[in-house]
Amino acid sequence: MKTIRKLIGVMALSALTTAPALAVTGPVTLSKESETCIGCHKRVSPGIVSQWKNSAHSGAGIGCYECHKAQSVDPDAQKHFGFYIRTVLSPKACGKCHVQEAKEFMASYHSKGGKFVESPKNVLGLLTTGAPNAFVGCARCHGSKVRLDAKGRPIAGTWPNQGIGRYNPDGTQGSCTACHYAHSFSLKQAREPKTCGRCHQGPDHPDIEIFELSKHGIAWEAHKSEIESKLDRKYLILGEDYAHAPACFTCHMGATVNGLKTTHDVGARNSWNLRGPISKHTKNWKKKRKDMQKVCLVCHSRTWVKDFYKAFDAYVELYNKKFAIPAKQMVTFLHKKGVLDAVPFNEQVEWDYWHLWHHEGRRGRQGTAMAAADYSHWQGIYLVAYNFYFKFLPHADQAVMKAYKEGKISKSVVRQWNALKKRILSRKEHKWFTAKSMDEIKALERYYLENFLKQMAR
Repeated sequence: MKTIRKLIGVMALSALTTAPALAVTGPVTLSKESETCIGCHKRVSPGIVSQWKNSAHSGAGIGCYECHKAQSVDPDAQKHFGFYIRTVLSPKACGKCHVQEAKEFMASYHSKGGKFVESPKNVLGLLTTGAPNAFVGCARCHGSKVRLDAKGRPIAGTWPNQGIGRYNPDGTQGSCTACHYAHSFSLKQAREPKTCGRCHQGPDHPDIEIFELSKHGIAWEAHKSEIESKLDRKYLILGEDYAHAPACFTCHMGATVNGLKTTHDVGARNSWNLRGPISKHTKNWKKKRKDMQKVCLVCHSRTWVKDFYKAFDAYVELYNKKFAIPAKQMVTFLHKKGVLDAVPFNEQVEWDYWHLWHHEGRRGRQGTAMAAADYSHWQGIYLVAYNFYFKFLPHADQAVMKAYKEGKISKSVVRQWNALKKRILSRKEHKWFTAKSMDEIKALERYYLENFLKQMAR
């Protein structure tokens, strides 16, 4: 069985897909249209021709025209040296051969990444920092709408645009080249963790930093040379072709020896949504968790995996209960009662709340999901706590008193605010903040530790 899989993997290097139309059965010949493209582009853009020549597409006889061809009636069709071609290649174009991959990708959250870039929600990108940032910053990862001129050519400012949730002229969303760089379309490059890190980095989602400093990331770097020659295979199976360490693709997309198949829906194994202000289980989360655990079980025992997820769940629920839900209740109250106006991000408490969940809160949750202790604590929940108690709450108090002095709210609203704050801070999880003695603190320490251990023992 192993020999057969390896043989299929080698064959797939030249075919790149399971589609019969791409099977190489003899000498490869290119269409006359692609030959014409290459004849010109090897002079004007020799780099992309060289990349293509070393690709599996080239080995399968797939040239420029086969991907870029268009019909004269297409909105983005351009008359180009006697041919109708399109500049922007969508998942629909790739899906002509890569049917299953395109279907999974277009159903994924990745392909929807461009929805917010030009929406009213993107206040920080469009207004606070300025609209050009939305296109050279946000859209470079998220994608945005590609607009066309009268001749069907993409308009500068909306192009170049390789964001993963790009709105394409043919009506589809997504960009395969966000990960599979044109024109080489190297599987090796797409599987490189830094490909994911191009977007999954920084203060709000430092996934590449988390990975590289986790045990998984350190093991990957140490053993990468042992798998490097296999990274361009279509079929790459954890537990059979490699086992020393996982990369991003392993957990979120890869096949395993215990029956898990490859997927291009990178959220298909995520049981928690860790992006939002309050974490929630994803749709069909139990099945998704079971699939992710299949990856873990290739290298770890069932007890190890079960206990890891218990601690992970406890952390997320702690974040939700202690900070996320109370902060959401408070911000909602402040907006509803007129303490905060309708303009987003023009008041300090709004920035405090944003950082609490979007930066520190995400870092902590994602650090815990990927077993990176420092991101769980010092760069995560520690900063959430500091922000909540010593920035968010004081600034909320100041906003309430300012609104009262300016006559925007009544004394009754001030009393309601103080009552809400008292109800929240009197809960057991906040008692340390209002404790009056060290005896109270010691009792709380025992309470927390005992309850956590009981929870883990269940």
